[in-house]
Amino acid sequence: MSSPRIAGLVPQQGAMCLLDEILSYDERSVVCRTASHRSAGNPLRCDGRLPALAGIEYGAQAMAVHGALQSAQAGMGGLLAGARAVRCSARYLDEESGPLTVRAERLVAEGSRLLYAFAIEGAGAELVSGRIAVVLATGTPR
Repeated sequence: MSSPRIAGLVPQQGAMCLLDEILSYDERSVVCRTASHRSAGNPLRCDGRLPALAGIEYGAQAMAVHGALQSAQAGMGGLLAGARAVRCSARYLDEESGPLTVRAERLVAEGSRLLYAFAIEGAGAELVSGRIAVVLATGTPR
C-alpha cells in the first residue's frame, strides 16, 4: 500500500503523514517503509536535523496503521499515553541514507488500552525501539 492509502488510515495528514508504504501486516503486527526522514520538509526536524526520538512518532503512526487495518479498531481515534523503554542507537534519523523500516507489534489489547512494541531500522541496524501505550477514544472518529 502506498502513502495515499496510509493517509486514509492515520490522523496525520500532509507532510506529517510520515510512512510511505505498508510492506506487510497480520493480526498482531505491521511492517512499513519510509524515506520521509530524508525530507528537508519533515515537520519533526529541529535545527535542520531529525532527532532519533522522532522515531516515537514513526512508531505511533505504524500503530495507527495497524489499528485501522484491524476491524475492531477501525475508525477509532486514540491518545498516546506514554512511551517506555525507548532506546536510541543513533543520534539522528536523517543520517541514514536508505529507507527506514518501521515495525510495530501489538503486545496487549485490553478494552480501550493498547500496548505496542516498535522498532525503526535502517540498513539492517536498529536505530530506535521501545514501547508505546495508547488509549482509544471509542466512538470518536479520527
